[in-house]
Amino acid sequence: MLSKYSKTHEAFFASSVNEATGKVNSQFNRFYTYFSLKEVNRQLAQENTKLRDSLKANFIIPDTSKKSVSDTVKIDSLFRFRKFNYMLAKVVGNTISSQTNYLTFERGFNQGVKKGMSVVGPEGIVGVIIDVSDNYSIAMSLLHRNSKVSAMLKKDHVAGSIEWDGVDPSYLILKNIPKSSKVTKGDTVLTSNYSSNFPSHLPVGTITSVLADPSSNFYTLKVKTATNFFSLEYVYIIENLRYNEQVKLESVKPKNNE
Repeated sequence: MLSKYSKTHEAFFASSVNEATGKVNSQFNRFYTYFSLKEVNRQLAQENTKLRDSLKANFIIPDTSKKSVSDTVKIDSLFRFRKFNYMLAKVVGNTISSQTNYLTFERGFNQGVKKGMSVVGPEGIVGVIIDVSDNYSIAMSLLHRNSKVSAMLKKDHVAGSIEWDGVDPSYLILKNIPKSSKVTKGDTVLTSNYSSNFPSHLPVGTITSVLADPSSNFYTLKVKTATNFFSLEYVYIIENLRYNEQVKLESVKPKNNE
């Protein structure tokens, strides 16, 4: 009755109601935003897949000195052949506490995944596909004692082998970098041109310590992983369209010339 017949009381009660309603709406909005983060992450991951799939590094320029023939491999607007395809996948399993760690993805043979494909996360490389079912696939994580990936220093492209020593899930070991290379803390490590699985120049990590073994001509470098293996939700599975051809050729022992 007061709010109905008194403008002063009406204004007071309206202000109080608006304030209370605003607080409730604000709390509801925070609650809704929190539970919508996964959907937002999924949408961002899909958008990133499209962007990664259009990178120049996924294409190679044809050899114009040779006669061109028709090819089923897609060619972009600059007549470059596509070499890599990116596919989004959700992480549904991930171990980090074992000496032999694996990841499971909700994407399999029916969705285009095959053995040997590489896996990369939003920040860096993750592993390699080793087993595939109809709708799921398993990758050997970088955090596996048998994992070896060809990697190089960003500043001079000197290549070595990136491995895991089974100690800390946040650090890898880069081996076979010669002492002739000028290595310092903070240097960036990328995938090299020598990998049949991974495209080159993908982030691997950053050097945190340099150990010069007096008994050899190589450094042992400790590398902070670019990928945070504790919080992976979505990854990109990468198909090298020329993977089988390269692996088949490399597996054949060259014949000695007689």
